[in-house]
Amino acid sequence: MLSQKVEDALNQQIAMEGNASQKYLAMANWCDTKALSGCAQFFYKHAEEERMHMLKLLHYVNDAGGNAIIPAVDQPSANFDDVQVVFETAYSHEQKVSQSIDDLVELSETEKDKQTANFLQWYVDEQHEEEALYRTLIDRIKLIGLQGRGLYFIDNEVATISAANAAAEAVK
Repeated sequence: MLSQKVEDALNQQIAMEGNASQKYLAMANWCDTKALSGCAQFFYKHAEEERMHMLKLLHYVNDAGGNAIIPAVDQPSANFDDVQVVFETAYSHEQKVSQSIDDLVELSETEKDKQTANFLQWYVDEQHEEEALYRTLIDRIKLIGLQGRGLYFIDNEVATISAANAAAEAVK
């Protein structure tokens, strides 16, 4: 049985994941309108992943005897200066999610809720992978540059990395 503190915190995380899905959907849409199809597909995939993260939390709360709350989602920003800003914005958001997950683990341990702390370990691992991915992509964008054919090469690089990550996930 979840303590009320843990249940409330998990419901806040559900809302954060739902909002992340919408943010990534807006980023995908922006990329689509700029003919950055590799980047768009990357963010469409990540929007789906964030929704899956939300659903996984929702099911856990309900299965643990709590009451998951379906969140209202915020209107995400849909305007970005360039593709580097898009990825930096996403990376900043992933850092906030990581901190939130760390806080949830700490709360679970404080509340002596070992089941929830164990459940959250998957999210800890996932966030480590997500932050590393975004750092890599931002570094590559900086190396390639936004001038001339840079956007074309960035879009191809994101598509390549995204495909490699999808193949690695399929093996897991």
